[in-house]
Amino acid sequence: MLGASRSFAMLVLCATLASAQQSGDPRAAALVSTSWLADHLRDPDLVLLHVGDTAEYRAEHLPGARYVSLQDIAVTDRSTPNGLTLELPPAADLHDRLAAPGIGDRSRIVVYYGKDWISPSTRVMFTLDYAGLGARSALLDGGMQRWKREGHPVTADVPAPQRGDLSTLHTRSLVVDADWVRAHSGKPHVAIVDARDTVFYKGIRTGGRPGAEHRTGHIAGAHSVYFATLFDSTNALKPSQELRALFSAAGVQPGDTVVTYCHIGQQASATLFAARVLGHPVLLYDGSFEDWSRRTELPVEKP
Repeated sequence: MLGASRSFAMLVLCATLASAQQSGDPRAAALVSTSWLADHLRDPDLVLLHVGDTAEYRAEHLPGARYVSLQDIAVTDRSTPNGLTLELPPAADLHDRLAAPGIGDRSRIVVYYGKDWISPSTRVMFTLDYAGLGARSALLDGGMQRWKREGHPVTADVPAPQRGDLSTLHTRSLVVDADWVRAHSGKPHVAIVDARDTVFYKGIRTGGRPGAEHRTGHIAGAHSVYFATLFDSTNALKPSQELRALFSAAGVQPGDTVVTYCHIGQQASATLFAARVLGHPVLLYDGSFEDWSRRTELPVEKP
């Protein structure tokens, strides 16, 4: 009886996603509402991931949520001068990192952000999609702040560790490098999109960290869609019509493959998420401007 109940709960848990996928609505597949989550919060195969400040998580989080940081799902190489920040781990390593917070083969994963941690959350979402788990993953629209505003419960209770039973990952080809970007820049139906604040895109400010500053400007030929403009004042993703207008104004055409980058590949994941919601094929230049900037043979534009 227990096995039958568990199987039925899993079917119920995935019903909304399956319906969205069959209807061809990428927004409905990528996002869940607070009301949906409230109805499914106790489902046995739900894995709820909190992305935010650790002190915030210890103080309050959604019932049953497990904490995940970018360090949990990415690697940073400081061993060499050209080591990159926030890169995807090898598949075997990533498998173990994803299984650690309880993700398994039966899991339905919902990611949410505390306060305004939008781009770290979309980076987690991208990582799940890259790992082949995107069809079973969704972002809570509006995050914990919307959840609280609507009167849903929060808790300080931390669930006991529970490693997931996760099969070998079959990663997806969603990441490109500098050579790919250079070869495809300006090609029809490919839009290279800079997700950084426009002050970096325009060359008003220079990114990077002290002693490892980036070049000033942006990848030659790139469009500008600042990730923060895609979310409203409550940190919810803007309606698809508004998103489409923002991408169109930047020069992105319907059906274009959208290739995003930022400083290190975090903010780019938020712009990529919005493009995915609009139905664009999406790719991430994971090395982003940190990598491009170090390659002095690659062109940079400064308006």
